[in-house]
Amino acid sequence: PEAIELEVVAEDIPLDILYEDNDVIVINKPQGMVVHPAPGNYTKTLVNALLYHCKDLSTINGVIRPGIVHRIDKDTTGVLVVAKNDKAHNFLSSQLQNHSMKREYIALVEGRLKEDTGTINKPIGRNKRDRLKMGIVDDGKRAVTHYEVLERYKNTTLIKCVLETGRTHQIRVHLSSINHPLVGDTLYDSIYQESYYLDSIALSFIDPFTQRLIEVKKDSKQFEKN
Repeated sequence: PEAIELEVVAEDIPLDILYEDNDVIVINKPQGMVVHPAPGNYTKTLVNALLYHCKDLSTINGVIRPGIVHRIDKDTTGVLVVAKNDKAHNFLSSQLQNHSMKREYIALVEGRLKEDTGTINKPIGRNKRDRLKMGIVDDGKRAVTHYEVLERYKNTTLIKCVLETGRTHQIRVHLSSINHPLVGDTLYDSIYQESYYLDSIALSFIDPFTQRLIEVKKDSKQFEKN
């Protein structure tokens, strides 16, 4: 068949902007919003909204994913950084690759975690039996998640997770692997049916041009430059 020319339409969708300058924009993504167009979701994505708000976005990932340096899942909420030009995109991508970009999440998991802190270091790759899922596989990519207990409830635990790496579904897969899946994450073995709670609350990176550290925290909607 003939190739279909893809086009993403700008849409006037409100954005919760936590920080913005000439090179990057940091968004608080709501639950239920897909980051970029894909089969079945060509409209009402974050990219559609960004194209309406921004005159320019980086072109490295093509017309479907302009500006997108990293992604969070549809039902995951919180902080996401987007590049407005190719130089900023490459600089941010290098920070992801060398693990200098810090990302913090809050998650509600099943059961009561015994340890106050811990690290999960297990390789992640495509699930061998279910291609829709990721899993712990011997030949997967290195994946490391650090966690800290914030509050213990009767049958659940609220924790903070800090990503050392950024694999697809990393937090979800890692927590399920220690028998504490996200509450409501039925894809990864939760017994509850409601939407899961996973919130990206903080992000820090080096500014591509000023070389200063920018820390964006969701709760305060403030940033610090050091």
